[in-house]
Amino acid sequence: MPLPFLTADRAFDATDDVALPFDDHDHWRRPYRPGPWRVVAAALLLLLASFVLLAAMIIAFAGALSGATVCLVVAGVVIAAALRLLRVGAWVSRHGVRRVGLLLTKTMSWDQVTAVRTVQQPVRWLGLPRTVQG
Repeated sequence: MPLPFLTADRAFDATDDVALPFDDHDHWRRPYRPGPWRVVAAALLLLLASFVLLAAMIIAFAGALSGATVCLVVAGVVIAAALRLLRVGAWVSRHGVRRVGLLLTKTMSWDQVTAVRTVQQPVRWLGLPRTVQG
């Protein structure tokens, strides 16, 4: 039985010169995943922002546009903080290392990097120790 959706995958062969998105070495990428507590905190911030946006809508329908505007601005700040919280960390590319903080980002070329250290630690999942080293 022919499966036509499988032939579409063969359109990109390994011999093609087209670089796939994950083969782009100029693209900044984080060599690790964000921690679970950071993801939970960002999700809670986005949940808070949804309640603030709902409050802004109710206030706008009540006729107080200045209060709705304040709620919209607060929700925008909370959403921006949640998204920035997920981007915090070290990012690498062919050009160098980028350290992204909550309020400040610093980029260094590989020529400026003096040392890169890795630490062997137990892998933790939600703060619970596991036996696998990573």
